[in-house]
Amino acid sequence: MEYGPTTALIVVDVQNDFADPKGNLSVRGGEDVIDFINEQIQAASRAGSPVVYTQDWHPESTPHFEVDGGIWPVHCVADTFGAELHSALKVIEGAVRVKKGVGGEDGYSAFNVRDPETGNETATGLANQLHNSGVERVAVLGLALDYCVRESALDATSAGFETTLLADGTRPVNLRLGDGARAVASLVEAGVAVE
Repeated sequence: MEYGPTTALIVVDVQNDFADPKGNLSVRGGEDVIDFINEQIQAASRAGSPVVYTQDWHPESTPHFEVDGGIWPVHCVADTFGAELHSALKVIEGAVRVKKGVGGEDGYSAFNVRDPETGNETATGLANQLHNSGVERVAVLGLALDYCVRESALDATSAGFETTLLADGTRPVNLRLGDGARAVASLVEAGVAVE
């Protein structure tokens, strides 16, 4: 990946509940991608690329969670260990952070959150922030491929960014066998480059 001031790196949800094997919604192989992600963060930072970190940041009760009618176990509750970025992840001081699902929404995308009952979407403000900074391209990696990474990459493309998925830096949840492969196929179909 070629980095520079017009290319942003979006690091999606490398949080303890996803990346740590003991996490409430642990993604198989989640810890294994952190070294690759750190290499990309360092390369992006050296080249002057903006680096964006996203975090699920849910309230204790939300229709997003299975106990409240959703499909997911309780995870990434605000200000808990599970919501913290993984300790092995390189975090650039002063980098942009996008906290998703703060009001109980489905926070799949770095760019938009969705009301789990009405389906209405609200922008996080990230697209405007990147456009205003002169960003034209984004590279996306993190957890998990078939949900937050996929939605972030699709929304980046819809927002007018040339978008690349860095496949070595992500792993799928695979709720259903093959979800990860289907996610990649849908990204390619939407015009996302896969490296």
